[in-house]
Amino acid sequence: MFLKIRINLPNMNKLKIIVFVFATTIVWLQAQNYQGFRPGKLWFDTDGNIINAHGGGILYHEGVYYWFGEHKGEFSNAALVGVTCYSSKDLYNWKFESIALPVSEDEGSPIVKGSVMERPKVIYNAQTNKFVMYFHLELKGQGYNAAQTGIAASDSPVGPYKLISTARVNAGIWPLNLSKAQQSLTQKESDFQSWTPEWIEAVKNGMMVRRDYTVGQMSRDMTLYVDDDGKAYHIYASEENLTLHIAELSDDYLSHSGRYICVDPAGHNEAPALFKKDGKYYMITSGCTGWAPNEARLLVADKLMGEWTRYPNPCQGNDAELTFHTQSTFILPVQGKKDAFIFMADRWIPSNPIDGRYVWLPIQFKDDGFPFLEWKDNWTLNDFSTIYSLSAVSEPDK
Repeated sequence: MFLKIRINLPNMNKLKIIVFVFATTIVWLQAQNYQGFRPGKLWFDTDGNIINAHGGGILYHEGVYYWFGEHKGEFSNAALVGVTCYSSKDLYNWKFESIALPVSEDEGSPIVKGSVMERPKVIYNAQTNKFVMYFHLELKGQGYNAAQTGIAASDSPVGPYKLISTARVNAGIWPLNLSKAQQSLTQKESDFQSWTPEWIEAVKNGMMVRRDYTVGQMSRDMTLYVDDDGKAYHIYASEENLTLHIAELSDDYLSHSGRYICVDPAGHNEAPALFKKDGKYYMITSGCTGWAPNEARLLVADKLMGEWTRYPNPCQGNDAELTFHTQSTFILPVQGKKDAFIFMADRWIPSNPIDGRYVWLPIQFKDDGFPFLEWKDNWTLNDFSTIYSLSAVSEPDK
């Protein structure tokens, strides 16, 4: 849309008006309604501002999707604003709602401005009518050594959320799948050289779990999952990102129940994203290469708290070995569409964090039911009407 304007004003006033009209036109163009997804492209909200919700997750409640994510600045990955919240009814067009959980100006607060608040996820508790947020917390000035979980709650999906607690996870509690014999082993890190076969075996036998038993288990990259029976679970990278943990939450979702398992010990996974289809649980994760992309992994189980098997990279095609230059953050079930799941990922740009792009792709399925991902420049929810199939059988990762 272009406007021709004749104005008889002093030159300076003319310049101001021209600049205003140009800026208004740009915002109008940015704020047009989207009709589909454009992975990796700039994505603007309904006000014409770039969506700022990195490492995020989505809650669906009473006909509305709520997208929560990290507010990023230009020069830092630290939390300088807080957790953002956007809303949408079609998944294409998003309205900015609030800073759902703002950082604190109190230097004594664990979420003080300059701390690290990553991968926020929100779930709704139907028994308490509370919206509960979990996020990965690192204390200001301590790098990534704190490895804590932050928990907050609200009466409204858009907030404000009140901080409930911050701590390591499951202090003084053993994983369900760590045997009594493994619990009593005395091996410690100083006994081994890292990444030797002996060291890897020691990690598999619970060396890091025993190290952190008293202070609580580390919890970094994370997601939340609510199962069909209403039970909720916290899935997070633990043991120096060497092992994933799946921890059951209390009935009110405000704490951990004390039941948890170790998944793929020494597998070096982070960025877990989980969904369920046809009675099986699928988890897509990434390796650990800092902000650089790497090859995704697939973990599969018949029971959420029971044996998980690792399979090869579910991505196919160009740049599959780099997960299309992204890292997983969440898998979204599309309401009203059977077996329709969206793989949500971030394309990190550490030199300018606010410019990190969002890559959402439809999860497709092979003949054996296993998921796979392919790149798409453009796609819509109508694409889920296509029957995805590939004549191949998945084999466990060796």
